[in-house]
Amino acid sequence: MFEHLINGLFTAFSPDVLPMLIFGVVGGIILGALPGLTATMGVAILLPFTFGMESTPALVMLIGVYIGGIYGGSIAAILLKTPGTPASAATVLDGHTLAERGQAARALSISAIASFTGGLISTIVLIAISPLLANFALRFNAPEYFALALFGLTIIVSVSSQNILKGLLAGTIGLLVSTVGLDPISSVPRFTFGVMDLYSGINVIPVLIGLFALSEAINQIETLLKEKQAKVPKFDHKILSKADFKAILPTMTKSGLIGTAIGSVPGAGADVSAFVCYNEAKRASKKPEEFGNGSLEGLAAAESGNNGVTGGSLVPLLTLGIPGDAVAAVLLGALIVQGLTPGPLLFAQNPEVVYGVFSSMLVANVVMLLVGLLGIRFFCRIIEVPKIMIIPIIIFLSIIGAYAINNSMFDVGIAISFGFLGFILNKMEIPSSPILLAIILGPMAETNLRKALLMYDNSWSFLYDRPIALAFVVLAIFSVYSTLRMKKKAKVTAA
Repeated sequence: MFEHLINGLFTAFSPDVLPMLIFGVVGGIILGALPGLTATMGVAILLPFTFGMESTPALVMLIGVYIGGIYGGSIAAILLKTPGTPASAATVLDGHTLAERGQAARALSISAIASFTGGLISTIVLIAISPLLANFALRFNAPEYFALALFGLTIIVSVSSQNILKGLLAGTIGLLVSTVGLDPISSVPRFTFGVMDLYSGINVIPVLIGLFALSEAINQIETLLKEKQAKVPKFDHKILSKADFKAILPTMTKSGLIGTAIGSVPGAGADVSAFVCYNEAKRASKKPEEFGNGSLEGLAAAESGNNGVTGGSLVPLLTLGIPGDAVAAVLLGALIVQGLTPGPLLFAQNPEVVYGVFSSMLVANVVMLLVGLLGIRFFCRIIEVPKIMIIPIIIFLSIIGAYAINNSMFDVGIAISFGFLGFILNKMEIPSSPILLAIILGPMAETNLRKALLMYDNSWSFLYDRPIALAFVVLAIFSVYSTLRMKKKAKVTAA
């Protein structure tokens, strides 16, 4: 294996591969930073251009877009309170708060380093223990997926610790939205009101754009109308210090490992991983009250967790031919187009391609880190642009991003509707994150609950008969208990 990795590194730095790698990473960062233009879309757009390319450069470019796209979403999340991708929704909670305090450079540097750490850990794990993680992923069935989704939904309590009832209300709204469309088991239309565009459900991207980007734009317009003179925000050019790095290193490492494990489970993605890692970091933190108020640990956990998925999702893809998430599904198509069959034989018959990809992923994460750190000064200039200029740009990009998902004006209408909903909820101090989280996890929870009940003749025994499902249920209960306990302790301390 070591010999193959060395050869893979030579391949990664070869003249026909390295430019494709850099192009992929930089292009992915740009796409990820634009609201609505996800890593999945970037990989899908570039896929046709790889048809005439050699296997390794083609796969390396697409994976570079994947790695760059997941990180790129954090730039808009931190600076504009607008997650570029669903994977960056958790980044908003602390990243934008730091930017508002004038610590945008610090937040961006933490994001870049945490993303690099998560990506590096996931790639190392991918290289070292692919078969083991693949076997673990094979043990997941409907009961395990439901238990995982249930655990994910308990994070609503954590991210809403300021007012749990309002958080639960927001989560309920999200769950109701997630039921729109065809029933996942019987295909009966639900809450579609005869509108054909609703038969496929409400896409999460327009909802994300509306709740975070457009609602923030409306809020800023209101602020501008109230202000006599628009204020130009200032920021400190200082990036993270050695003390910051030491403080967040354990969180980054743990979140990278958790993200890799979640990524190796088909169906779970970077958005789920980010919230799970954020919740775990808050549970284990000595300063949980800082989460949501500019916590360095919270930001590091979210970014390391979502980038940890990049390597993890390739484990079942390369070893079993099962895509771990939407991007991996597109990459599966790329492998087939190149005449490669994912599975154990891929390692035996095409080791130069496999280890070329592995080594290139290591290099891609380094390129992402360098671009992220070197671009901080340029990125930070975005928030110094007067709001009267940047708000129309945000609205324009948001509408383009919503339209680009399905080339549908209906999605634009959804984004605008949720923009006003997010604005109203903000006025009522009801958090938006639980809505997005529930929309992401709701279909996963419902579909797999009903499948599990069918498997067990409408018995709930699968929750304690299956060890992995039971473990997630215990974690869910512990998550809620620890959050309520921390809230009670904070009240006593304040009193």
